[in-house]
Amino acid sequence: MTRPTAPASATLALTRELIARRSVTPEDAGCLDLIASRLTPLGFVCERLDAGGTCNLWARRGTARPLVVFAGHTDVVPTGPLAQWQSDPFEPTERDGFLYGRGAADMKTSLAAFVTAIEDFVASHPHHPGSIALLLTSDEEGDATYGTVHVVNTLKARGETLDFCIVGEPTSVDVLGDMIKNGRRGSLSGKLTVKGVQGHIAYPHLARNPIHLAAPALTELAATRWDEGNEYFPPTSWQMSNIHAGTGTTNVIPGTLEVLFNFRFATVHTADALKQRVHAILDRHGLDYDLAWTLGGKPFLTPRGTLVGALEAAIRDALGRTPELSTTGGTSDGRFIADICPQVVEFGPVNATIHKIDECIALDAVDPLSDIYRRTLEHLLA
Repeated sequence: MTRPTAPASATLALTRELIARRSVTPEDAGCLDLIASRLTPLGFVCERLDAGGTCNLWARRGTARPLVVFAGHTDVVPTGPLAQWQSDPFEPTERDGFLYGRGAADMKTSLAAFVTAIEDFVASHPHHPGSIALLLTSDEEGDATYGTVHVVNTLKARGETLDFCIVGEPTSVDVLGDMIKNGRRGSLSGKLTVKGVQGHIAYPHLARNPIHLAAPALTELAATRWDEGNEYFPPTSWQMSNIHAGTGTTNVIPGTLEVLFNFRFATVHTADALKQRVHAILDRHGLDYDLAWTLGGKPFLTPRGTLVGALEAAIRDALGRTPELSTTGGTSDGRFIADICPQVVEFGPVNATIHKIDECIALDAVDPLSDIYRRTLEHLLA
């Protein structure tokens, strides 16, 4: 006789529903409607702030301060070769203690945990002080042009500010709750074009080789110690990602050299300060150049305080472990939210399989994640 399958928890059931929706960037596939349908009966005012083909939801319960916000994204990255998956990435599958599917870790389990944590909290504290909100987008994994940044700009134009924000990014490393991201480095990219004079390689006196001209400056840029970092951030890093010159033949001195580079920088610097230092080095070497800059994101930092303390306490209460604070990794939508929120952290599942074939989350981490979010609300609002 086959034993009946135990019913899924509320968080697991909602996670499965979300994974089953093929919300590849910038598609939402109805995820926001599903979430709004759960929030509206709780007294949330759900507002769609869609723009540029991106789906955005701003849902708020209450009007008082403090305002606690959960932020995240419904979109997922493409699956890659379907034949390499052990099961359909959009058919949530439980296997060997894990839930498999695209978005299982990044970040549909977090979204489901947001909702069920709020449902449990409101059931226990229907007249809680302050307010709760969700800020969700369908374009975090893509260009991120009309997603969170658009919602933040809309709220900013209204004069609205947030007090605390938890972004549900997968921050844990080995087990749930071992790491909180309390900030992120900024990202500043440059496209440097060094100008020379093209000519025959046998007549170098009639040409100016931009590779030779740029080499000392590039060596200095690579060797520069930009800063020492601080308590929360490692030292700023400058890295070349591409260098190109030439026509593809061995007998032509190129006329230009193109270099792509990137800074990952701490809060000890501003983007403008880094730009000035780069220009000073290039100018000192007498180069004729053009340099186009792209600011991918400003750094942000939430030191130990109310929000970090509440989340740390919630993790200790739920799991008995003390998380590490970290600012490592790439950028996130937290960089936009920090413009209108003084305390922003990221916390979510183990990130070992994100963006990979057979993305998954441990089944025994699903309910504890919701519990941690609920306990954090209790520390902040109950």
